[in-house]
Amino acid sequence: MKLTPDVRALLDEPNFAHLATLLPDGSPQSAPVWIDVEGDRVLIATGEGSLKARNTKRDARVSLSVVAMDNPYREAQLRGRVVERRPDAKFEIMDRISRKYTGKDFPMRANPEQRVVLVIEIERARYAVLPFTHTPGRRR
Repeated sequence: MKLTPDVRALLDEPNFAHLATLLPDGSPQSAPVWIDVEGDRVLIATGEGSLKARNTKRDARVSLSVVAMDNPYREAQLRGRVVERRPDAKFEIMDRISRKYTGKDFPMRANPEQRVVLVIEIERARYAVLPFTHTPGRRR
């Protein structure tokens, strides 16, 4: 699916996403992740031994929620599937994603042969801006 300009802008910014994958028993597992975009696909760099990588090897279906750091009421909900797994032993994609979020290359260089990029084809996307201002009250 072609991403709308609003969704694309949210994904291009250094906003955290939450990736939901399916465990062997079918229950969901969610993890915060950094993301990148390539065309209309979302990229997530991880280790092959991570739960997200293992889950998506068995069942490619995923969902992502993304919330804008500057306005948490601007958000996107995406569903899709992992359509490709790219080796990233040289950390080329991981470094690019790390620079997006931290301004620096990814510092953890252990097990480069285990690095993989999950390429997600988006099948459904919902974008919303809710009419709220983020002004949390004090907890009592």
